[in-house]
Amino acid sequence: MAGNSQRRNRRTSNKKGAQVGSGGQRRRGLEGKGPTPPASARKGHKKNRIANAQAKQAAARRPAPRRGGAKGTSEMVVGRNPVYEALRDGVPATTLYVQQYIDNDERVRDALQLAGERGNINLMEAPRPELDRMTNGLNHQGLVLQVPPYEYAHPEDLTAAAYDNGEDPLIVALDGVTDPRNLGAIVRSVSAFGGHGVVVPERRAAGMTAGAWKSSAGTAARTPVSRVTNLTRALEGYQKAGITVVGLAADGEHTVEDLEALAGPVVIVIGSEGKGLGRLVGETCDYRVRISMPGGAESLNAGVAAGIVLYEVARRRA
Repeated sequence: MAGNSQRRNRRTSNKKGAQVGSGGQRRRGLEGKGPTPPASARKGHKKNRIANAQAKQAAARRPAPRRGGAKGTSEMVVGRNPVYEALRDGVPATTLYVQQYIDNDERVRDALQLAGERGNINLMEAPRPELDRMTNGLNHQGLVLQVPPYEYAHPEDLTAAAYDNGEDPLIVALDGVTDPRNLGAIVRSVSAFGGHGVVVPERRAAGMTAGAWKSSAGTAARTPVSRVTNLTRALEGYQKAGITVVGLAADGEHTVEDLEALAGPVVIVIGSEGKGLGRLVGETCDYRVRISMPGGAESLNAGVAAGIVLYEVARRRA
């Protein structure tokens, strides 16, 4: 019994192994914690609470970030005259495709010169079958211009641009205008009379094509166009922001020259020449106005009507 007890004692008392230690915790605890942070950075301190409050106030005053809008689809301009005119009128382009062994006439030389002067258009030589494939067999005459997708603005971008300049928003919304040339002409008028942009619906409406760019006479480069999925909701959003929505209608209750609301922040809604404003859009408008026409014409082209109303707004704001 005594021998067994001695052997157990030897096994327990003489065994060597890992000892439980601090793992460096005591040593780290003795190290310094660096310089004391300023009072404004110490949680719970009076100066920290003041600094946080000031930061929140600054954030509230800061304008919301621009949201941007969707992109359109790329487009091909084909034919010697259309390509030359697009380049001459400043239509954005990424690549000019030229057919191999093309007859080098005056239009071809002028198009190549304009593309070279831009400095940011790629010149690509391609065989005729390749150009036929790219254009689905259209009569390209050896010249094809690639137009990039248009970058549409967000509806809020238009109002933000106005407020950034200390101005009341002046926006034109189009309901059912399907001719790109009308859209381009309206963009041109908006630019001429100090407007802040144009809003178009995605469906059953003209978009910013090469034809619209040409009709805008270069003003599309500085006057944004926004495309929305639902025009009525976009107009309601502007109303919630304190902007008056005025619809142009042949049977409007007010005349353009008598409506005082045109002097303030306003969205002017213009319908198609044939059908005018849609029912829901018309019901959404705060006012419906008409243009007095002593000559007895039933309606005006959308671009002409837009120019008349925009002139009246600019006159009142002058």
